[in-house]
Amino acid sequence: MTIPEPARVGFGAGADAYARGRPSYPADAVAYVLSKVSGTVLDLAAGTGIFTSLLTPHREVIAVEPVESMRAKITDAARVLDGTAESIPLDDSSVDAVTVAQAFHWFRFDEALAEIARVLRPAGSLVMLWNRRDESVPWVNRMSEVINWRSHQISQYDRIDWAAVIAESGRYGEVEHRSFSWEHVIDRGLLAERVRSVSYVAAMDHAEREALVTEVLSLAADFPETFPMPYNTLVWCTTRS
Repeated sequence: MTIPEPARVGFGAGADAYARGRPSYPADAVAYVLSKVSGTVLDLAAGTGIFTSLLTPHREVIAVEPVESMRAKITDAARVLDGTAESIPLDDSSVDAVTVAQAFHWFRFDEALAEIARVLRPAGSLVMLWNRRDESVPWVNRMSEVINWRSHQISQYDRIDWAAVIAESGRYGEVEHRSFSWEHVIDRGLLAERVRSVSYVAAMDHAEREALVTEVLSLAADFPETFPMPYNTLVWCTTRS
C-alpha cells in the first residue's frame, strides 16, 4: 500500500496534535450525513477517528486508516483495519456506505472511486466532507498566509469540481453538495495544536514548526481566553450506480 509521502511523514509525526487540535463536525452536518448513510458504514482514511466517533452511536462502523500512529487512536469502531483508499481490505459489496472525512484530496481519484464502488453494495452511499477554515475572517486569512497554506496544492480541495471527478468515474449517480457554517470554540493551546496538525507543518523540524506556531499565536494575542475559529463544513454525497 502506498501512502503519499507528505501524509505518511506529517500525519505520522503529528497524530497527537491532530487528535487534540482538529475540530469535530457540527451537529447539522452530522445529521445530514446520517440521513444519507445506513447499515454498515466504512469510514475510510479515518485518521484518529474524529468523524468515526460521531457515526458509531448510530451505525455499525468499520474504520480503515493507513497511518499506524493515527489508527492506534481509533477506539470505538466495530473494526479498525490497515488499508488505503486504493486498496481497501474488505470484500466486494460488503458495506452500505462509505464516508471520507478530511481526506479524499489525498487519494488517487480514479483508483479510489473504483475501489470504493467495489466494496459498496448496489445503491450504496459515498459521502465526502471537509472542515474548511473560513478565510473571509481576516485573522483566519492571515493564519493561512503565515503557514503558507495556499501554496500547497493538496490544500485546494474546495476548488476541485468533485461532481465532475465523480461523474468521470462512471460508477456513481448525481452528486449533492451542502455547506454548513459553524464555529469551533478554542483557546491558544488548541490553536497551537491546530497549526501543528497540518501535515507539512508536522513534518518540519521542531524549530521551524514552533516558529510558525508562535507567529500564529501572535494573531490571537488580544483575544479573550477562548474564542471562535470559524469553519465551513463542505459535504458531497452520491450513490453507487
